[in-house]
Amino acid sequence: MPQEPQTAGAGALLAILRDGRARTRAELVQLTGLARSTVSQRLDALMQDGWVVPTEDAIASGGRPAVAFVFNESVRVVLAADLGATHARLAVLDLGMSVLAEKAVELHVDKGPRETLDRVVVEFEELLGGLGRDLAQVCGVGVGLPGPVDHSTGRPANPPIMPGWDAFPVPEWLGERLGAPVLVDNDVNIMALGEHWTVGGNTDHLIFIKIGTGIGCGIISGRRLHRGAQGAAGDVGHIQVVSASEEVCRCGNVGCLEAVASGASMAAALRAEGVEAEGSRDVVTLLRAGDTRAARLIRQAGREVGGVMAAIVNFFNPSTIVIGGDIAEAGEHVLAGVREAIYSRSLPLATQHLTIRASRLGDRAGVIGAAAMVVEHVLAPDTIDQSVQTPPVDPAALGG
Repeated sequence: MPQEPQTAGAGALLAILRDGRARTRAELVQLTGLARSTVSQRLDALMQDGWVVPTEDAIASGGRPAVAFVFNESVRVVLAADLGATHARLAVLDLGMSVLAEKAVELHVDKGPRETLDRVVVEFEELLGGLGRDLAQVCGVGVGLPGPVDHSTGRPANPPIMPGWDAFPVPEWLGERLGAPVLVDNDVNIMALGEHWTVGGNTDHLIFIKIGTGIGCGIISGRRLHRGAQGAAGDVGHIQVVSASEEVCRCGNVGCLEAVASGASMAAALRAEGVEAEGSRDVVTLLRAGDTRAARLIRQAGREVGGVMAAIVNFFNPSTIVIGGDIAEAGEHVLAGVREAIYSRSLPLATQHLTIRASRLGDRAGVIGAAAMVVEHVLAPDTIDQSVQTPPVDPAALGG
């Protein structure tokens, strides 16, 4: 969409070029309403900082070939970390969201923030070194944490499985060591961002459900992540369900969805039957080995999650529900239970065009979402305008 001339700064030109299509000065003049001289000033400033480069091939225009310009996706890199209870995935991506390097590591967040984040810094430095890059080329860092996060500060807020993390200044602590802005959100929100990025502009309203050690929900509304007033939106794991009326949840309440449908609860149920299972991944491994008890528990967990989601479908009316987390690896065993409950308990109009599917990104959803969060912040027109020095627009130069 063309920008209003008064707001068409360097950031607006970069936003136009981020779709990957090469454009000439004449095309940018037409799209922005700015004079050719002003567009040239903006382009020069963007090229000076490396955000934009001229293409190798000129575009024929009937006379002398015109030089076209494209967004330089490799000018900077983004670091992304998706931290779970016992493991983490870290990645380096370019500004076009291509993964340049990644690594999965065993990492226990219950050892506290300093030990955990020290390890994250070391792993990031190793990934960068393997690419021949360094911290000076990092423009931002995205981090997902397995617990509630106050979005306004980026600090954990009473996370139940993260002792010692409450109110810890994660953005400041990491920012000092990595030399770049740090954005932090809970793991389910960044996974929702990752899954939404894969479908681009085709989906306005999406719900992402993570079924792992716990259960959480990320909400995309109007193509934007909905966090709520304090960042607590989507905490569906602690909605009360009838089947869990006697079950004590890790949050201290009785009857939560997590108490009967999470990977941790299923593993506990299997151990009670004498089956060795420590967590979500063990449950899925047993299922794949043909264990009927694991299959029964996963199918029922899908029904329990679907029952809660049916209420959300009637209330929110999403177009897509994505199931992720370790238990999503069970495939149709869990999806069948979710679909069964949603379609039997939701209004026909709400499910008429509803898609319910497994995550397309799998373990990568978190790092892709964390990187997308950073890229949209770093490349926002206002952010670029503040970092790129260009002269103000002369009103007399508009529309020339």
